[in-house]
Amino acid sequence: MRALILHDGDMSLETRPTPVPGPGDVVVAVHAAGVNAADLLQRRGLYAAPDGSPPDIPGLEIAGVVDTIGEGVDPALQGKRVCAVVGGGGHATHCLVPAEHLLLVPDAIAWIEAGGFGEAFLTAHDALASQAHVQAGEHALISGAAGGVGVAAVQIARLLGATVSAVTRTSEHHPRLREFGATLTLTTDDEASLEPVDVVIELVGAAHLENVQPHLAPRARVVVIGVSGGARAEIDLLRVMALRATLTGSTLRARSRREKADVTERASAALLDAWGRGLLRVPVERTFELADAAAAYEYFARPGKFGKVILRVDAES
Repeated sequence: MRALILHDGDMSLETRPTPVPGPGDVVVAVHAAGVNAADLLQRRGLYAAPDGSPPDIPGLEIAGVVDTIGEGVDPALQGKRVCAVVGGGGHATHCLVPAEHLLLVPDAIAWIEAGGFGEAFLTAHDALASQAHVQAGEHALISGAAGGVGVAAVQIARLLGATVSAVTRTSEHHPRLREFGATLTLTTDDEASLEPVDVVIELVGAAHLENVQPHLAPRARVVVIGVSGGARAEIDLLRVMALRATLTGSTLRARSRREKADVTERASAALLDAWGRGLLRVPVERTFELADAAAAYEYFARPGKFGKVILRVDAES
């Protein structure tokens, strides 16, 4: 197979042995793979891959066709169109994936869109449904709403019946966020007039978390899943006590195989039908060939994007 290999911050496309699936695993011939912040961090040596994942091949989400299956895997999966969140190794023509981590890709969905579904939508659904327990009629606020996970969270919160406020650094992407289901769009400078919020999906971190604290409703739940704006914030504990608010955080990459399977199962049941019917969409800002991954990483690092950056992968070449 061909794979993107990290060498002390540099990247090169090299040939590696194609993985062989063990019991319970499959190998997916990759057609598209998303670029995520964790990939940039791993390139800088700041975010090591979990045990069992390739330490020098980045890539957290893929879409493609099940190429080979291991012992104990349902033969019906052979040849299926799938996507998945993986611990690493996704920026390659072939990727080893636990069978229970696969999501079936609806027939109507193009590979480029499928390549950006897994990480964004599983992360957002886990934060909203499993961590925050958002309910219909509640007010959910999504910070950093123009990014891949942010746009996914806006759509899922709306799908679950919440009123959605989408917060961004500038107003550039507000019309598109309203198209994707945001009831209210605002910049961080506009939050003084914000109505009380029941759920906050915090994708920015310290820079925004301090702003939103005055606007928490009683029993509000705050879930931190991004810290691009800083990892240390000042928390008003008296307000937390008075409101009986909850502050928690979440990542997917370091969870156990069983935990990731549970996240996948819940998201599959809640999202796949809506995705296939066009009620959920993956906005793609730009695509790059796998051989141009360095340019894709550079582009991803720039501010102002809306949605996902995707690598196009041809497993046959």
